[in-house]
Amino acid sequence: MRGMILTACAALLAGAAAPAFAEPYDNSALTGSYHSVHAKSFWSNDQFPKNFSLTIDLTFTASGMDYKSANDSNKGQVHGNSFHVALDDSITPLPGKPRYNQVRMKQLGPRQFQMLENKDGDVIVGQYWQFSEDGKTLTRWGVGKAPDGVSKAFLETFERVEK
Repeated sequence: MRGMILTACAALLAGAAAPAFAEPYDNSALTGSYHSVHAKSFWSNDQFPKNFSLTIDLTFTASGMDYKSANDSNKGQVHGNSFHVALDDSITPLPGKPRYNQVRMKQLGPRQFQMLENKDGDVIVGQYWQFSEDGKTLTRWGVGKAPDGVSKAFLETFERVEK
């Protein structure tokens, strides 16, 4: 699994070095609700929660992406986040958020994105998103710094769900 992450990261980074894209992509087929798949996800510190449950609702528009999440891993408590982010790597402020207060997203290819979550300009989580060709699977992987200051690599897989 870890070898797969390194191979995927290398392939994605190679694509990131490509020249700027002349035309924006039509991301409408990627709009949908995606839910975490525990069996296809892990953290490098081997502490991936057994009850991890995250649903992400994504809506792609001409101006970027609307993101809304609901993490119900702790039954009885739902934590979430919502924001609109442009896909041009510009900083989107998220005032009042304790973990990170800025996001940046850049489209790297037809179904590939880079997402940075920053705290006062410092990258807390750097991740790549890859959608399957049919848009039914979202894989995101990267490195994140936990609130205790310790970093870990992660691979999280999500499958599209019908609502």
